[in-house]
Amino acid sequence: MASISSLGIGSGLDLNGLLNQLNEAERGKLEPIKQQIETQQVKISAYGELKGALSGFQSANETLNDASLFQSLSASASGNAVQAAAGPEASPGQYAIEVEQLATAGSLATQRVNDLDTVLNDADATLDLTFTDDSLDHGVAIAADSTLEDVRDAINADSDAAVTASIVNDGEGYRLAVMSQETGEQAAVVDANFADLVTQTTLEDEAVLQDGQDAMLEVNGIAVSNASNQLDDAIQGVTLSLQGTGNSTLTVEQDAEAVQQAVVDFVETYNELKETADKLTAYNGEDGQAGDLIGDSAVRSIESRLRSDLASVVSVGDEHTMLADLGMTLRVDGTLELDEVKLETALAEGPGEVGAFFAGEAATDGMAGRLDTTLEQLLDTNGALEGAIGGAENRIDSLNDRYTRTEQSIDNTIARYQKQFGQLDGMLAQMNQTSAYLSQQLSSLPGQNGEGGGMF
Repeated sequence: MASISSLGIGSGLDLNGLLNQLNEAERGKLEPIKQQIETQQVKISAYGELKGALSGFQSANETLNDASLFQSLSASASGNAVQAAAGPEASPGQYAIEVEQLATAGSLATQRVNDLDTVLNDADATLDLTFTDDSLDHGVAIAADSTLEDVRDAINADSDAAVTASIVNDGEGYRLAVMSQETGEQAAVVDANFADLVTQTTLEDEAVLQDGQDAMLEVNGIAVSNASNQLDDAIQGVTLSLQGTGNSTLTVEQDAEAVQQAVVDFVETYNELKETADKLTAYNGEDGQAGDLIGDSAVRSIESRLRSDLASVVSVGDEHTMLADLGMTLRVDGTLELDEVKLETALAEGPGEVGAFFAGEAATDGMAGRLDTTLEQLLDTNGALEGAIGGAENRIDSLNDRYTRTEQSIDNTIARYQKQFGQLDGMLAQMNQTSAYLSQQLSSLPGQNGEGGGMF
């Protein structure tokens, strides 16, 4: 409310200050509504924090509900000759690998040129590159008056050349060196008509050729050759990367480490969820501070349903029926504790049984499947959490409407006060004028100022 500076001038009273005080007192009615709105906003933020922790646990649980996790294999190789990776089509087993030679790319270094600035040809020409596989043969266009660097650049700019060109200084001059882009005998460059292309200078020495070769190895005594040092089909489902000559023993086995890490993530994200819920519902008696969701029914419902699923018995599989069989137990405070040694033992003895416990035979059979159903319901738009958020948002809308109505009522009340104060100011001003007039008239009556003809 804007103050009226002229209010009270007529009466001499501080009616403007009084009106401002009344306005502040009336607007105090808005503070409880503001506080209630802030409380609901804090709740929505807290629900969002809880939702984030719940989604994190859902992601970790979905990993355990994927049956392929328990069928994944890992490949490890001894020695430095081979590195390997197992794919979904691999089978457990052990393989003796002997790498006899690595695949190399063929290369050709041309005759020597004394000076890089020497012009090689006086007319347009073609540098013919010849390969073991004649389907790769290609001619590179060389412009007239090209230097060795110009020839190099022309080769590298030709996407069909199948070689990479560079210049090598052998201590006595410069050579154009071309190397096949692919390894193996068939992709090797074996000749170039460089000497025929050069017309303006005398070449020295001879071209230097290094043959390309295929990789040669034995897998369990079976000879294998390959144009590349990466073999995708020598062992079904296994990719071999040859690193050097020598012997290696390759072992393909169940990837227990991936499963164990998934279980660790499951436990950690559940505990983070529990700690978040505890923080939001805690009460600190020392300082009287209460969590933002203390006593909230949605949080209690979420905790109750998850605890019920975790403590339940799974009927799929013969070996493991409860989390405790895999080293996971619920502590008194509601968090999970993991015995990693017990989990490792269970995975070593029967990874399939561990998979059956978590993933089951169908998507909802195992422990993870059961939890996944619960989590989807909790996070659904019609679930307890979204319902609580929606309820808080509706309360904010209602409180905002109430705030607006109250504010309008206050404005109307102050406007009424202002009108009444204006009337009062006018009335008092008129009374003051009347009083002044009467005082003046009385003072002018005979005998009021000590003058006149008296007896003395």
